[in-house]
Amino acid sequence: MNTEILFCGDAHGEFAHILAAAERLMPMTVVLLGDMEFPRPAHLELAPIREITYFVIGNHDTDTAESWANLSESDLSDRCIDGRVVTLPDGTRVTGLGGVFRAKVWAPPSEPVHESYDAWERSLARGWQKRETQFAVQRRTHRSTIFPNAYERLASEHADILVLHEAPEPHPHGWSALNELARAMDVRQVIHGHHHDRPDYEPYWRELGYEVHGVGLRGITGRDGAVIRPGELDDARARVRLLQP
Repeated sequence: MNTEILFCGDAHGEFAHILAAAERLMPMTVVLLGDMEFPRPAHLELAPIREITYFVIGNHDTDTAESWANLSESDLSDRCIDGRVVTLPDGTRVTGLGGVFRAKVWAPPSEPVHESYDAWERSLARGWQKRETQFAVQRRTHRSTIFPNAYERLASEHADILVLHEAPEPHPHGWSALNELARAMDVRQVIHGHHHDRPDYEPYWRELGYEVHGVGLRGITGRDGAVIRPGELDDARARVRLLQP
């Protein structure tokens, strides 16, 4: 059995490189790290790898009604691993927390404003259903927001690999709450996209207690951290100045 996993950085509407890598390497699993922005239904765009693909949601996947519908209403929607653990054919347990932190909902370590999407929706102005278009953008946008209830549900689970859209620390734009989640889940690896960069986290692994890999813009990384396809901005942004963990 080929146990390779292809972790694919923010595609932003382009998928030929993912299909080409999958055809060449015949991986066990392909995992998309968010910001796919499908220009047509996802199951059509990724038809050759439909059965081996999983994904987390990125903030740009909810930018437009079209891209959100092409993901959430597609036959690939059941492959979203946000908030759940899936077991791959070789027994590897993979989980995901997609989306981003937004201060209007939750920006840890601050206290959350809303515990869940439903709680946020209940906070909307009375009678919003009669003015649905006024709130349509907000309601779609917050489908890619990290809510505390999703985070807390995952924290009680165990997995081998945690897939994120946001970055953990020591990324300069990372979140310590995601490090806490990784430790609570006792994961061996954390993989993230979002920032279009590929910092060298290896000097921090021992202190963190797990590996971290960032995958650049349209980059592809294997399960051992090997770069299968460099990100399009890796040369310019690979040397991100990391924080002390």
